[in-house]
Amino acid sequence: MESGNPLLDDYVLGLAPRNPQRPRICFLPSASGDADHYIVRFYRAFRADRCEASHISLFRREQGPQDLRDHLLSQDLIYVGGGSVVSLLGVWRAHGIDQILREAWEAGVVLCGLSAGSLCWFREAVTGFHGAPRKVDGLDLLPFGNCVHYEPGSDRRLAYHDFIRAGMRSGYAAEDGAALHFVGTELSRVVASRREARGYRLDALGDRVVEMRIATTFLGDPAGLAPLVPLPEAISTAAAA
Repeated sequence: MESGNPLLDDYVLGLAPRNPQRPRICFLPSASGDADHYIVRFYRAFRADRCEASHISLFRREQGPQDLRDHLLSQDLIYVGGGSVVSLLGVWRAHGIDQILREAWEAGVVLCGLSAGSLCWFREAVTGFHGAPRKVDGLDLLPFGNCVHYEPGSDRRLAYHDFIRAGMRSGYAAEDGAALHFVGTELSRVVASRREARGYRLDALGDRVVEMRIATTFLGDPAGLAPLVPLPEAISTAAAA
């Protein structure tokens, strides 16, 4: 739901093989406290002529489906919005959504999201929503660390390096506009809605962090996407002290 730029939204809709003409997509705005303006943006981006859209509000249970499990398992895509990943994980665990999402993932439902909606899928993640960057435990569908808003010189980028040096699990990072596409637990592709956006792999090497920039496909390139194949990860490497 990037303002004026539908490239990533179009990309995720294209990942729904079961209903390619009219995919079913459900929005989970839990990280924003089910903010009305965010839900409105979702329905504007995923219009009725493109897909069958719905949302689940955990803070306003008079809205949405009554049987959350049945509804989520019937979807082609589940889209998780941004906000506080700490709040998101807390409310999901309280309502059993964490277990339903694992079941959906194992059944082949495409899981996607931005910001908190990226962090939540990983074993460990870096969040800066409530102040200074901190480490949180995610759903552990993907056995890696994750950091979003990984902009050059940002506090999160520097903190992620510090956390890895201190023993945090190696993993992946994405600049704004870049998306990490996993098939199962394997990274298969990095795509971007902005030509300059990139994804990264980070690993500890002694007391250093090795940052590998991953080949990233700009979705606005008229040449289009190559077939999905295992990804050679590093174009270039840089060791950070």
